[in-house]
Amino acid sequence: MSQSYPPQPPQGGNPYGQQQPQYGVPPQGGNPFGQQPQQPGGFGGGYPPPAPLPPARNNAGLGILAGVVVMLAAAAAYGGIIRLTEHEIGYAAVGVGALIGLVVGKVGGRNAALPVFAAVLALAGIFLGQYFGEALMVSKLAGVPVTEVISDHAKFVFDAWKEDGGVLSVLFFAFGAVAAFGGAKRVAG
Repeated sequence: MSQSYPPQPPQGGNPYGQQQPQYGVPPQGGNPFGQQPQQPGGFGGGYPPPAPLPPARNNAGLGILAGVVVMLAAAAAYGGIIRLTEHEIGYAAVGVGALIGLVVGKVGGRNAALPVFAAVLALAGIFLGQYFGEALMVSKLAGVPVTEVISDHAKFVFDAWKEDGGVLSVLFFAFGAVAAFGGAKRVAG
């Protein structure tokens, strides 16, 4: 054992053998704060900047086309529901409008005219659904194919639709149009 106890600190008085910082003298590298310089990219650590946002969709033509297709499908489904229940169902009319609005807004993007167009499509879809439901009920009662009822007895079906309509029917139209307008505005983006 050639060392003495307690061990003697190395030169400079630091028992851990590290170099003492000297205040007022910058450390090696020339940075007075002792920090690493920023990496390129602006975020430190070399991380790349975030990817840019995708461009806003503004395809009104495709939104209108999609809205027409959905309107026809929703009207057929609404007509089938009316035929099965033999009543107009307000939630189904609002659903027709909401579905049309969501599709028009999502596909068409941020065009100021699309919510209005979605509301008009919703009104048309609700009317076609109610008309188709009346035609299906007349077809069932008369034992005639629905295509014949629609083509040969359109006035009769329209008169039956007017007789069945009332204040609730007007409310269904209004709520469906509002749902379409709001849905198209909400999801456009």
